[in-house]
Amino acid sequence: MVLILPGPPGVRDHHPTLAGGTVDGGENDRTGIRTWKDRPMTAALQSDLPPEGGWTTDDLDALPEDGHRRELLDGVLLVSPSPTRIHQTIAARLTVALEDDCPDEYDVTQAVEVRIGRSRSFIPDVLVTTAEAAARNPSHYRPHEVVLVVEIVSPSTRSIDRVLKPALYAQAGIPFFWRVEVSDDGLVVHTHRIDPVDEVYTETGRWTKVVDTGEPFPVNLPIARIMPRGR
Repeated sequence: MVLILPGPPGVRDHHPTLAGGTVDGGENDRTGIRTWKDRPMTAALQSDLPPEGGWTTDDLDALPEDGHRRELLDGVLLVSPSPTRIHQTIAARLTVALEDDCPDEYDVTQAVEVRIGRSRSFIPDVLVTTAEAAARNPSHYRPHEVVLVVEIVSPSTRSIDRVLKPALYAQAGIPFFWRVEVSDDGLVVHTHRIDPVDEVYTETGRWTKVVDTGEPFPVNLPIARIMPRGR
């Protein structure tokens, strides 16, 4: 489940829709996302009152570290609870696997913020950046420092992970995007490369046994290696 807190009523009508629904209603039937009018959920985050004019990255820096993942969509605050064991296991194992193949000019890490703009910021599950940028030991990256972002699809954020985030990552110019789908049948890794002219991703592979790609560097990764135990 994701909580969305937009800016004050005077500005919320300027926010975009999410997968066919607005951000100022109750629960969106398509995404299952609850919004600012869902009082029982917002009561748990009374300190996250929307600032005048909508949220910015400066506001994010002022919020406490409390285990929640906070992202920004055009001044709207998206708050996610701690991820599940399966989600984190996949992220951890994928990070280690990519690190094994990663050349010196790149760096692999998990869940570090990518600030696309002052009012737009996301936290990929796994990302590859330039080694030069990683040497700063940053708390966030700029899009031009990021080579690959990976999102592991969660049940509560399917539309965000499948549609919204890749569209905005591509607009920001991040060259490669991977999406990991989890089902009862196992894992599927979808790999994508940016079309720099149209600023959209095109799928380059759908991998169910082995991820075999040369982008952003040569990778030959058995899916079983990132599969959580007990699946």
